[in-house]
Amino acid sequence: MTDLAKYGPWAVIAGGSEGVGAEFARMLAEDGFNLVLLARKPGPLEETAHRCRSLGVQVRTLAVDLVDGASTARIAEVTADLEVGVLIYNAGANTCSERFLDAPLADFQKVVDLNVTRMMELVQHFGRPMAARRRGGILLVGSLAGYAGSMRHTVYGGVKAYGRLFAESLWLELREFGVDVLELVLGVTRTPAMQRAGLNFDAPGMLINDPAEVAREGLDHLASGPVHIAGGNADRAARNSAPDRAAVVLRSDAAIRSLIDQRGQQ
Repeated sequence: MTDLAKYGPWAVIAGGSEGVGAEFARMLAEDGFNLVLLARKPGPLEETAHRCRSLGVQVRTLAVDLVDGASTARIAEVTADLEVGVLIYNAGANTCSERFLDAPLADFQKVVDLNVTRMMELVQHFGRPMAARRRGGILLVGSLAGYAGSMRHTVYGGVKAYGRLFAESLWLELREFGVDVLELVLGVTRTPAMQRAGLNFDAPGMLINDPAEVAREGLDHLASGPVHIAGGNADRAARNSAPDRAAVVLRSDAAIRSLIDQRGQQ
C-alpha cells in the first residue's frame, strides 16, 4: 500500500492509460490518491480514468503527445492548482527502431525527447515543490535495454542507460529533502504495446512479466531507491553489467533476436 499521508494527495502518471501505467493508476486509486493521467490516445486514457473514478477518487486526464515540446506547459497548466505528491514517468517507448544510419536524426531526436527531455522537465517541475514541502515520490520507469547495447536500440538503449544514472543522482540530491526517487527497471512485460509490436513471448528462456506484478513492485519499493529491478530480472541485469562488453552485447543481441521477429530485418 502506498502511503497517502506520506506523499498525497495527487499523483501524476505520464503514460497512464494502459499496461503498467494503468496498473499504477488502479493501485494508487485504491490507496486513495487522486490522479492526473497523461497519455497520447484519448480512448484508453478515458477507460482507465473511468475505472479509477469508480474507486471513489478524482481523476483528471490530458491527451497529450510527450514528444511535443509544448506538452510540459500544458501539463503544468492542468495541474497548477494541485498538490502533486507522486510523479510516475512511465512514458518511454522506442519510437524509432531503425538502424542508426538508416533513419533521419529527427526521428531519433523524438526518442530523446520522450525518454530524456520531457522526463527531466516534469521531474524538475514537480520535484521543486516536493522538495519545498519536504515530501514526495518520483518513480521513473526504466528498461533492461539500458544495460547492454543492441541493434536497432542505438538511441533507445542509450537513453535508458541515461535514465538509470539520472535516477541514481537525483536520489542522492533529493533524499535530504524527504523526496523518494526510484527507477523501476522492467524486463519484457506483457503490455498491450508489446503485444501490438508482435513480440515472441514464447521465446526460449525469456522471462515474461505481468504489468500488475511489476507495478506493485515499483510502488512497494518507492522508498527504497535508487533502483529496483522488477520481475526477477536482477540476475540478467547483473550479467549484462559484466566487464567483457563484447560478450555481453553479443549474448544480449541473440536474446533480443529470439524475442523480435527478424524477417526482412537482416
